[in-house]
Amino acid sequence: MNEIQLKYGCNPNQKPSRIYMEDGGDLPVKVLNGKPGYINFLDAFNGWQLVKELKAATGLPAATSFKHVSPAGAAVGLPLTDTLAKIYWVDDLGELSPLACAYARARGADRMSSFGDFIALSDVCDADTARLIKREVSDGVIAPGYTDEAMELLLAKKKGNYNIIQIDENYVPAEIERKQVYGVTFEQGRNELKIDKDLLSNFVTKNKDLPEQAEIDMKIALITLKYTQSNSVCYVKGGQAIGIGAGQQSRIHCTRLAGQKADNWFLRQSPQVMGLQFVDGLGRADRDNAIDVYMGDEYEDVLKEGEWQKRFKVKPEVFTAEQKKAWLAQNTDVVLGSDAFFPFSDNIERAHKSGVKYIAQPGGSVRDDLVIECADKYDMVMVFTGIRLFHH
Repeated sequence: MNEIQLKYGCNPNQKPSRIYMEDGGDLPVKVLNGKPGYINFLDAFNGWQLVKELKAATGLPAATSFKHVSPAGAAVGLPLTDTLAKIYWVDDLGELSPLACAYARARGADRMSSFGDFIALSDVCDADTARLIKREVSDGVIAPGYTDEAMELLLAKKKGNYNIIQIDENYVPAEIERKQVYGVTFEQGRNELKIDKDLLSNFVTKNKDLPEQAEIDMKIALITLKYTQSNSVCYVKGGQAIGIGAGQQSRIHCTRLAGQKADNWFLRQSPQVMGLQFVDGLGRADRDNAIDVYMGDEYEDVLKEGEWQKRFKVKPEVFTAEQKKAWLAQNTDVVLGSDAFFPFSDNIERAHKSGVKYIAQPGGSVRDDLVIECADKYDMVMVFTGIRLFHH
């Protein structure tokens, strides 16, 4: 198939719309079910590139949860702890396959942002992963294949209209890519940069001790940033992104946004949040929203009389600023990646508050010496990659 006609483009008024191969060849994808739209395919193709590279860089199955052409989460298939299984709402599913663990992590890191996501999987979708996907609010999935049991589960989703795309994992795109803006064609070479150990060898801080897990997490951070709308910053821990700041004009705003998401990920593991008693029948999305508000500055919205009864069996105690600060102080060994250099040391100061120990960034700022000095103050390990990873 050389082209697929779409209902419309980014918005309903943008017609006609299609995806097609300019060279007349076959598309590298097959739509197995549903009717994916313009934005669905943008998410699918960006997500597929991300997970394919994560798998190549780490040797582990990978998954990502995409929303509006940036990842809300990305992860590799490491086993889940009991705590993570509980905060990701998968503790009732028993032991999961590595691919299912990868998606549980990708979806669970920022569940508010992942609501209605498009999923990309590095490996053939198995029954465990399909079972997890079936219960989440999602627009579709792209993978190199699906087992018969996985297809049966996914075909039952959204009244049979769930978008299921199969991609040719051996497809190699052209070296030159093009797009049009305002009738003008832009052309550039594809970003084929390989994120590997050699890229992470230029240590600029006094501390140069980079454990194996931190190196894996740096690869995850940089590959995730490679497919995140810039400016972008990514916090990673234990094989998964825990906070992604995308599309901000100021880098410090990226660092703060992603840092707040990383903080929320860790706060969800606190006794105060783990101990919340939800009313029977409250859906996962409503629980996620209640938790998000409870942990934030507007907590009174879910704790005031007449509101808490809609969500909780027992009225929760206020999660005080002092309690949150004490809990967050226990989060350590976090990796931070940036798609461009840090122009000021305020980014390092903010990263420190979210437990960052390891940093990967291009370097090249006129204030690199001040940034390195700040990292040394906190005994951080920082590498300069020398490579910018802007994505637009």
